[in-house]
Amino acid sequence: MQVITAVCALLSGAGAVVLVVARLLASRVPLAARVVAAAVAARNTLTLVVAGGSMLGSLYFSDVADYIPCRLCWFQRIAMYPIAVVALVAVLRRDRDARWYTVPMAAVGICISTWHYLLEWNPTWEGESCGLFGPACSVPWFRTFGFVSLALMALCAFAFIIVVNVVSFGRSADEATAREETP
Repeated sequence: MQVITAVCALLSGAGAVVLVVARLLASRVPLAARVVAAAVAARNTLTLVVAGGSMLGSLYFSDVADYIPCRLCWFQRIAMYPIAVVALVAVLRRDRDARWYTVPMAAVGICISTWHYLLEWNPTWEGESCGLFGPACSVPWFRTFGFVSLALMALCAFAFIIVVNVVSFGRSADEATAREETP
């Protein structure tokens, strides 16, 4: 399961990079413009898949694999779980404005995940507060491929959620895409 979730996380991180590059090239490369347009059209679904998958993965690691979440892992969950719920409601209601709710939560989450990942590689940065209520935040449960930990998985998911919900061609193109999707 560690390898599967690590690959999914790396794919979401790569997806974020691809979307940023596609957006930068969209005015000159038709394929890049189509990639961005497809992401804009499916942003709620993509957000639900990544946030929902992250939520299910974190529940698997804590409830099935018995990894006790550290304090920063809890904070990352506090940021990720509501995104999954908001994305589900957005998909069901076809709400094109849900990104205004998901991006701020993902921004908080990416800051926590980045700090957590840095702590894992620099344990001397950790203060006393992390170990008071659970395992130390600087000790990863695993490092798949030598570098993918739970903190990096969350970081990749938050990065993808931010990028897929921020990338667009501007308000008029988003509205045109929304009109095309409405039956």
